[in-house]
Amino acid sequence: MSGHSKWSTIKRKKGAVDAKRGKIFTKLIREIATAARIGGGEVDANPRLRLAVDKARAANMPKDNIQKGIQKGTGGGEAEAYEEATYEGYGPGGTAVLLSVLTDNRNRTVSEVRHVFSKAGGNLGENGCVAYLFEKRGLLAFDASGVNSDALMEAALEGGAEDVVEGEDVISVVTSPVDFEAVKQALGSAGFEPQHAEITMEPSTSVELAGKDAEAMLKLADALEDLDDVQAVYANYDIADEVLAGLAS
Repeated sequence: MSGHSKWSTIKRKKGAVDAKRGKIFTKLIREIATAARIGGGEVDANPRLRLAVDKARAANMPKDNIQKGIQKGTGGGEAEAYEEATYEGYGPGGTAVLLSVLTDNRNRTVSEVRHVFSKAGGNLGENGCVAYLFEKRGLLAFDASGVNSDALMEAALEGGAEDVVEGEDVISVVTSPVDFEAVKQALGSAGFEPQHAEITMEPSTSVELAGKDAEAMLKLADALEDLDDVQAVYANYDIADEVLAGLAS
């Protein structure tokens, strides 16, 4: 589980995500509409839409909002077409940062992203500068204190997972993007419901951060996530769990 994934999990536990629920809903609606526009509005026939709807439900988004998002994407609501883009850059300590974006104005988005990087002591890079360090993976996170780790591991591997990583607080099941939904369903049938499930970008190498660099990098990640057009932030930092917990308090 990458450092940024651990940071996101800690923030969810602390309830920090709840304070930004309106902004999260806006991002989820964009993803739902985009997924529906690209792959159609039938949830069961559109894996990307199914994942977006699952995220929305996990965030306690009302059913009406989810349906409106689908209607926007299929032409039954306001006509909004967002363009997918990826931005790359470097954060404190040489951390590689990869951003997934949905925007209706690239000039505005790149200006906002560049400003956040500069303010935090990082810099926006050229396309391809760090993308090669990341690989798309499915990730399902479980509360380590609430599951039988041996049974979870057995069910995950039998269901087609690539790896199971046991941490102090979280057990992470890693899958290929293609097998993500099948593994999730297999684990659900075995009685294991994840705290969090997503298709993410996992780094192949990591940069250890501590002290001011660690604090500055987390501030950069949070500032980037606060931008309306940024759907997801991926970074290859590695910060000790106790430091992450301290900075989240």
